[in-house]
Amino acid sequence: MKKQIITAWLLLFVILTNAQEPPKPPSIEERLKKTNELLLKEVQLNDGQLNQVETVFKNFFEAMDKLRKDNPPPPPPPPDPKVKEAMDKLVKERDEKIKQVLTEDQFKKFKEAEKKLHPPKPGEEKRPGEPAKPQL
Repeated sequence: MKKQIITAWLLLFVILTNAQEPPKPPSIEERLKKTNELLLKEVQLNDGQLNQVETVFKNFFEAMDKLRKDNPPPPPPPPDPKVKEAMDKLVKERDEKIKQVLTEDQFKKFKEAEKKLHPPKPGEEKRPGEPAKPQL
């Protein structure tokens, strides 16, 4: 029975860990293989045509990958104004309660530390105290 429980927990852990990784696009070779199979089946290209078309698609896939790498996906839309207002209210209440526990100097340090916990907004440079972003 213990083995079944441990196995179930490990399986759950693996599923949750894999679910958090963003999906990776297929490699250029995988995309070329799929494209070639489709073109051979649907368009019936001869070998010379297939080689030329494959070169065109390889250049296309490389350029698309470069564009994706240079241009990250757009940011999510802003939250509903009512939800934002409710969030801001919760933050204010939390800060008031924390302010009662900490000294004024500690609270200032807390507010600075709190800024480091949030990722920078799109288009914003790194915040003070954050490690530099790796250049790709």
